[in-house]
Amino acid sequence: MSMLSSRFLNGSALVLYISSVLTASVAFGRGPVAWWTFDSAADGVVVDGAADQNDRVEGNFKSIRGSVGNALLFDGFTTVIDRPAAEAPRLAGDFSVEAWVAQGAYPWNWCPIVTQQRDEKAGYAFSVGPRGQIRLQVAIDGAWHSIASEDWLFPLRKWTHIAATFEVGTGITLFADGRGVGTLKLKGEVTFAPDVDLRIGTNHALTKPSNIHREHGTVASFWCLDGAVDELKIYNRAISLTDVAQTFSAATPVRDCEIQPRRMPSGPKGPGRFGAVYCKLDYYEQWDALWRVDEHPDVLIRFDQTPVRVVFWRGSRYSPAWVTDQDQWMADQSVEAWRTGKDDTDGCFEHMQDRLCRYSHVRIVESHDARTVVHWRYAPVSSKNNLWNVDEKTGRACWVDEYYTIYPDAIGVRKPTWKTGTLGRPRQFQESLPFTNPDQYNNDVVEKDFCTVANMQGEQLTLRFDENPAKKLENVPEELTIQRYNFRSPYDPVIIYEPGNRMHYVRDRDIRGYERPGACNHWPVGQARCDGRTVQAADRPTHFLGFPISSPPVHQEGDRTWWNGIYGMTDLPMEKLVTVARSWNYPPRLELSEGFEERGYDRGQRAFLVDCTDGSTRDLTIKVAASEESPVYNPAIVILGWGASGVTLTIDDEETVQGPGFRVGRRHGLEDSDLIVWIEHQAAEPFEMTLKRR
Repeated sequence: MSMLSSRFLNGSALVLYISSVLTASVAFGRGPVAWWTFDSAADGVVVDGAADQNDRVEGNFKSIRGSVGNALLFDGFTTVIDRPAAEAPRLAGDFSVEAWVAQGAYPWNWCPIVTQQRDEKAGYAFSVGPRGQIRLQVAIDGAWHSIASEDWLFPLRKWTHIAATFEVGTGITLFADGRGVGTLKLKGEVTFAPDVDLRIGTNHALTKPSNIHREHGTVASFWCLDGAVDELKIYNRAISLTDVAQTFSAATPVRDCEIQPRRMPSGPKGPGRFGAVYCKLDYYEQWDALWRVDEHPDVLIRFDQTPVRVVFWRGSRYSPAWVTDQDQWMADQSVEAWRTGKDDTDGCFEHMQDRLCRYSHVRIVESHDARTVVHWRYAPVSSKNNLWNVDEKTGRACWVDEYYTIYPDAIGVRKPTWKTGTLGRPRQFQESLPFTNPDQYNNDVVEKDFCTVANMQGEQLTLRFDENPAKKLENVPEELTIQRYNFRSPYDPVIIYEPGNRMHYVRDRDIRGYERPGACNHWPVGQARCDGRTVQAADRPTHFLGFPISSPPVHQEGDRTWWNGIYGMTDLPMEKLVTVARSWNYPPRLELSEGFEERGYDRGQRAFLVDCTDGSTRDLTIKVAASEESPVYNPAIVILGWGASGVTLTIDDEETVQGPGFRVGRRHGLEDSDLIVWIEHQAAEPFEMTLKRR
């Protein structure tokens, strides 16, 4: 009665519930031998009212409204309740377990609600699975026996009543919401493990995730429930279907629990002031609590003429993602390497494996009205936390510096660069990876005609989800340099490469993949040490497709090696993207007025470079030899050594007012300042412009 009197009344449902418990417990020994109501977790202690015993909760946890009274919310990473073996319930012969459970996401692999087991040779485990199942496992005569329910027994964020019994001479029976959901006939008695601690919410042994791609690229971990548990009971008898149905019907839980749907963060909706800002992008409370960061760990770029944004977030290990205002995300692979044959003991070396962001960092280099430049630095690392190509003498490994120079038209340049000789082969530079949020499917992000590719001549090919995709497409245009993913949005992510690019996996995809909840969910967000896991449900963020994959031309100068690619998110039609590609790959020749010298066109900045050679105070006049083959599309000009003077612009004697179509910024050095201008202007024939000092 001490347990019952400690519970607070919560309307008629609780009265009926207590009444049913009292009725079931009239006979001696009918009540549970352990009963955690989780009504209180004050000071990290929960009460087993049946045994009149306190248990400490380790890790991060929270009390939320439960099926009856309150429940304990496990964080999915750290929460566990351990009871010493000497204080655990002594079971013999028949036994049963029951609980109310609501899940925010399914576990990475089978995860116990409660277990007391030793090496799958003794004891029992009552668990939930990665496909929304329940399972009871028992040891009989040294053999481990198991029965699981059908998949998708659990809806996410809903309270479900589950129970399992073992009866000598009969076997195992599983129950959910008052009905039987599985049986397994067994002979013999359970070999219990009374010398092992009883554990709630986390597995006893390190375990790899389910559905992994490579055993050698995955590290075993502890798995914790990502959800809430209420009214957990253990009996030293086999409860009946009548008992289970009565308990289920007597309690009337709130079907929608307090666990909320999750969406990856991308900042405020809609357009905003153009530029990059340091910020802290919160995902959900339990995931955020893992990070020991202060107020400025992430970087967000917004635009004033479009609602899209670029997100450098811990959840993607700072790999930048272009995001629509409808929460459709597009990211890309980092520079990736791996070993082959017998030497491949780690799996992939990439930024994806840096789930703690030990080596991946981001910083703002420039942010002004004309452009923003963000630097992402990382070391390719394996799931075993090994770095790539470590020098035995110096201990230094391969590091990659990626620069993103992004302009107000939401078109920028990605430039990955590394010290020559430190990367080696095999290697991969690029893999287009759209994301799905929890509860999103691939068809929420992309159209059935998911990708259009083109070359510099404007020849196009659209890739589709098809019922019978051909192994090899016919009439594929040669020298493909442009790729546009067709999002279910007005804005599509675009990549443009230099001439000489090789585009692989240019083919249609199987229609069965179109309505799937992503493809792999070890990245983004996931904290499992794994370099590949096939998605089981729409419960976690995922990435999918990944194709086409390009091998862009690689450049080398001095001790640095790099490649360039235009990245953006735009509503431009493919014909206009061809113009953008030509303007970047075949920029027009410039003729400069006296006192200035052309330094060429830098594809890595998407900008013309001009040197103010004599430090004069002259105005700069530029004759631009634009043509159909070498057009101009929203040019940027970096004038080295311009100084602090202001500037006005005329194009063919027509003055352009500084504002959305003419933007000015400065890059300050130790001794001088460079002027950076961005001009919203397109031309396929010669024109003249003048930048006047002001």
